[in-house]
Amino acid sequence: MPSNRSLCREARCAWVATKPAAALASASQESHPPSTRPLSRPLPHATLECTNCHNELAGKKELPHPAKLTAVDCGACHGDEKQQYAESSHGRAARRGDAMAPRCTDCHGTHNILLPTDPGSPTGTTQILLLCGRCHHEGSPVQVAHNIPQDKILENYTESIHGEGLFRRGLIVTAVCTSCHTVHFVLPHTDPRSSISKQNIARTCTKCHALIENVHRKVIRGELWEKQPHLIPACVDCHEPHKIRRVFYAQGMSDQDCQRCHANPELKTASGGRRRSMFVNDQELSASRLSRANVVKTCGQCHPGSNRRFAGYLTHATHHDPKKYPILFLTFWAMTSLLMGTLVVAGMHTVAWLPRSLQYSRELKANANANGTAYVRRFRPFDRNLHLMVIASFLGLALTGMTLKFSYTRWAQVLSHLLGGFEAAGVIHRFCAVLTFTYFGLHLWDVARQRRASGKSWRQFIFKGESTMFTPNDWREFVASLKWFARRGPRPEYGRWTYWEKFDYFAVLWGVAVIGTTGLLLWFPEFFTRLLPGWMINVATIIHSDEALLAVGFIFTVHLFNTHFRPERFPIDTVVFTGGEPLEKFKLDRPREYRELLERGELEKRLMPVPPPVVVEFWRRFGFTALTVGLGIIALIIYAAIFAYK
Repeated sequence: MPSNRSLCREARCAWVATKPAAALASASQESHPPSTRPLSRPLPHATLECTNCHNELAGKKELPHPAKLTAVDCGACHGDEKQQYAESSHGRAARRGDAMAPRCTDCHGTHNILLPTDPGSPTGTTQILLLCGRCHHEGSPVQVAHNIPQDKILENYTESIHGEGLFRRGLIVTAVCTSCHTVHFVLPHTDPRSSISKQNIARTCTKCHALIENVHRKVIRGELWEKQPHLIPACVDCHEPHKIRRVFYAQGMSDQDCQRCHANPELKTASGGRRRSMFVNDQELSASRLSRANVVKTCGQCHPGSNRRFAGYLTHATHHDPKKYPILFLTFWAMTSLLMGTLVVAGMHTVAWLPRSLQYSRELKANANANGTAYVRRFRPFDRNLHLMVIASFLGLALTGMTLKFSYTRWAQVLSHLLGGFEAAGVIHRFCAVLTFTYFGLHLWDVARQRRASGKSWRQFIFKGESTMFTPNDWREFVASLKWFARRGPRPEYGRWTYWEKFDYFAVLWGVAVIGTTGLLLWFPEFFTRLLPGWMINVATIIHSDEALLAVGFIFTVHLFNTHFRPERFPIDTVVFTGGEPLEKFKLDRPREYRELLERGELEKRLMPVPPPVVVEFWRRFGFTALTVGLGIIALIIYAAIFAYK
């Protein structure tokens, strides 16, 4: 007498004979026993007869059997799992008749059920994310129909430390969906029985992260945990459920992250008026690492050479609180006002200038001799090399500095990875800072050398002749320029240095002085706090960050327009790279300087050979590359300011 399995194989053959090939393609995998196709590995149900699951077929010999069979009761063998499923969110939805509720076969399959340890199993570690993601992804029918909160779960998980372990390192012991939510007893976090509830999440995490729960309970005082657990931070309050980062990133948590708990007045009341931290005891206790007796030693674990003043750094300070931190508040708004005021005024100047610049550009093009064969030298080789140092160091500082400032954005993380990591970005940043101090020192040395060669006093040298210091004539040229912009006067006869060039020059001097000194304070805080109070580190952080943002914004927008993006100079003005420009263009652009050179008889000395076209093209490409990088940084900053927190 043939077995049930043999009868099913015969039925399979009879069924195949009546179906077209196209219909078989979609039905062959799930509708009939896998025993009719070759097996590459054993199945957990391989030893069962068909009638063990399909009880209504027991004793029947007629073929074929009905196409639709009664739903299999998996709980006949898997009683515990059936009970857990019945009480879970999935089971309750199924009892309500929800067609989207997952049943056993939706996750495990029908006849091709594999063990979770099998690499091909949909419930295995390597596949479970795809299985759960069929329903739990942004905008899925399940999410929309049931209004389930979603926050790019799949995307965040793949970028988390758990996802990195699974997808990039192949660690099948990493946490996946079922590790935290369980396999069958899936409940929302609001249910006290849930494995991810406030009461149970620490126990769930300690399945992999041993000892953490004991430390957590010990530090936050057991009685408060037992009485008011909702006030105590749980694992997910700091680490976030689906986008857990490496400890390196977790150390970068902002004060606002901590204030979610520590600013809660209910917590302050419950803790007897003292706010508590997760991993330290109260400061009043002598054993605390933050007590007056121990705080310097605690700081010294990461900052060798720490001192009492260094420990005065305001760890939890924020510039948003004018009552508690008035100096930081005033510093922040002073720097913000300087940033916005400078860019607004300079932007208005640029907008007013642009129409007249377009007209002046057409006048230059109409002058056939504007690009003649005679060139006049405007910059020495020393000046050009110094400017190249400025470009290289500034681009490096801007690229790495903005990467560190906006480290919470995806673009900064990608960029830091290309640079070798955030630590490597910091090293590059400091190297460029040394380069900045070098050209700054060389410039001051050159100014002193030129003053000695001139035979003038410092006052005469700075305020007379071709000095870059502001003079009353600059104010007159500024007013005349505004009249020219408004079509109420002729174009001023500019000399060696225009008022906007002097402004750019002093912006660099100011920036190097301010950003440099605050940068040194942040670089060597242990040394400088031997003389300064610790809260000066907080002040230096605000000034350094905002002044750097001002420098990047000004250089890559206003300065680039003044020197390169003006229509008469567009796309690149190579004069600072080649050292000179056509004599006819020089006469039109700087008539006063041209006239003064003629009067002093120095024009002939300033003439230079025409730069080879290949040299001009090289510097044009170099300048265009630098400008592209600068504008790219501006675009990333704008993106971070507008979209990063949305």
